[in-house]
Amino acid sequence: MKKIQKILIANRGEIAIRVMRSAKEMGIKTVAVYSEADKTAAHVQFADEAVLIGPPPSSESYLVMDKIIDACKQTGADAIHPGYGFLSENAAFAKKVEDAGLIFIGPSASAIKVMGDKLASKQAVKDFDVPLVPGMDEPISDVPAAKKIAEEIGYPVMIKASAGGGGKGMRIVNDPKDFEEQMTRAVSEAKNSFGDDSVFIEKFITSPKHIEVQILGDQHGNVIYVFERECSIQRRNQKVIEEAPSPVVNEEQRKRFGEAAVNVAKSCNYYGAGTVEFIADANLDFYFLEMNTRLQVEHPVSELISGLDLVKEQIKIAEGQALSFKQEDLKIHGHSIEVRVYAEDPENNFLPDTGKLEVYRRPQGAGVRVDDGYEEGMDIPIFYDPMIAKLITYGKDRTEAIARMQRAIEEYQIVGIKTTLPFCQYVLGHEEFTSGRFTTKFVEQHFQPEVLKKEVPEDIQKVAALFAFDQYQDEKKGASFSTNGHTSGRSGWKSRLKAE
Repeated sequence: MKKIQKILIANRGEIAIRVMRSAKEMGIKTVAVYSEADKTAAHVQFADEAVLIGPPPSSESYLVMDKIIDACKQTGADAIHPGYGFLSENAAFAKKVEDAGLIFIGPSASAIKVMGDKLASKQAVKDFDVPLVPGMDEPISDVPAAKKIAEEIGYPVMIKASAGGGGKGMRIVNDPKDFEEQMTRAVSEAKNSFGDDSVFIEKFITSPKHIEVQILGDQHGNVIYVFERECSIQRRNQKVIEEAPSPVVNEEQRKRFGEAAVNVAKSCNYYGAGTVEFIADANLDFYFLEMNTRLQVEHPVSELISGLDLVKEQIKIAEGQALSFKQEDLKIHGHSIEVRVYAEDPENNFLPDTGKLEVYRRPQGAGVRVDDGYEEGMDIPIFYDPMIAKLITYGKDRTEAIARMQRAIEEYQIVGIKTTLPFCQYVLGHEEFTSGRFTTKFVEQHFQPEVLKKEVPEDIQKVAALFAFDQYQDEKKGASFSTNGHTSGRSGWKSRLKAE
């Protein structure tokens, strides 16, 4: 067992700071890497040391393996935490780190490789009593043959990129006459996005729920599950709101989900933190979707209901320590919800937005956590993911967690950038959400951009934005204002307007 002394975080923004905080609590030094666009970023200031690794494009900085490893050598870091995104699920990078004599805080390169390929992962788990969606377990490129298989499976079907992720390379086909066109598009997108045009076909589950399970495994063969997360509120097949536990999963079902996830991990001798994703139908019959071999964006909700610090557990596992607890030691306490605060315009098909954070004030109070990497006055760069922050609330039950999230969103003041906060507030108040019945079709079935405009007329938005900005200017001069920073009844997210 080797004690880690200094960790380089091969990432940026909120996840870099998140990892650094846990490392510092463990007495471990931290190293940030940054591109020229991030030279004033919060994660650079937070770390003990920082190394410039290249120009703004991630292909010239955060994705350049040799620059990351050279930064370790410069600073004497003996371990690398990849965060999520960038190189976190790159088997070649994990191998390169190990070959350089460094500790990779994550699973083995072989596990990443198997689970990074949707077809290889299906083949790996099929002998471990893991339910699979009806469909293919090998790639296909012959369109007529693929169409015949689709007819045998039964429409609707899903064409999926084998190396896919983030909703790319996926096409739903409801009618046989559309199959050839959609397959051609899926193959092209898979090639452009992942450099691999392999696709396969599965039965498409109508009215699905997206439920995933957090797992932890050590290097001694022990694997446990840290309960499930409900991740069905999505746009463009990407999550926006997550919660733990799922509002519709009972104890018996929870155990079935958890044991299936553990078996997925065992199929590839997995160690570290990972997430096994399932798709469930209206009866909560569920099927293996994929495994993410890294820390998830939504990991805080699992931390809050379990009392674990998943980053600390990752570090201990990477050092060779055995898990210090067993499955029966873990209990669910309360309920937690996370909303992703994206720099996107929900009134314009969630298009990314850029600009300056003219006003940026985080919500506070009991049961509220904000993981972010920005400060007031900073610009949102065009080069990276548009997520500004993760807003997380915790309550003794789901009702309290929702109420705290609604209050926190009202307190969150962001001026200068359009964000997904008004959309999230709309979802939280919708009966389909509060009842727990919602599926991945929520946006398609229940959201129209007009509802946000109707809820807050444009003239009120402008007045609120100007008022919030005036308050900000006056407060800087020492004036005294109300404790919540805005007039009663005017929420922070309602005061969001492009600075002119």
